[in-house]
Amino acid sequence: MPTINIEADISVGTLVKATEQLSPSDLQRFRSQVLAISAKRAASSVSESEAQCLLRISRRLPIERQQRYDQLIAKRDAKTLTAEEHAELLQLSQQAEAIDVQRIEALTKLAQLRGVTLSDVLRQLKIDPPRGSDGGR
Repeated sequence: MPTINIEADISVGTLVKATEQLSPSDLQRFRSQVLAISAKRAASSVSESEAQCLLRISRRLPIERQQRYDQLIAKRDAKTLTAEEHAELLQLSQQAEAIDVQRIEALTKLAQLRGVTLSDVLRQLKIDPPRGSDGGR
């Protein structure tokens, strides 16, 4: 694992530039650790249930799988997808959809915990509603 030696205060911009040097797997690990730090900080101002919802809401496909999924989508759109790749695309689609279902469940639970609408939670978290949706209004 590459290490970054930091001996002075650095700006956020410099930190971002440093993360650009990370491999995809290290970047994913770094992202997870940053999200954990963020969740811990948020936990001081939210309940344990809300913190758990926030963690589930932030979950995504690992970067390597997301990149492969994007490649397969592009091949599908270009009509160059093989049968084997089609099967892989279906599997990745199911994984992505399962994560999305968990995120939606967590968003709904968070709205209930806060006593607000789903639209309010989406606005609070700065999440765009799905295309073709009115955001729960």
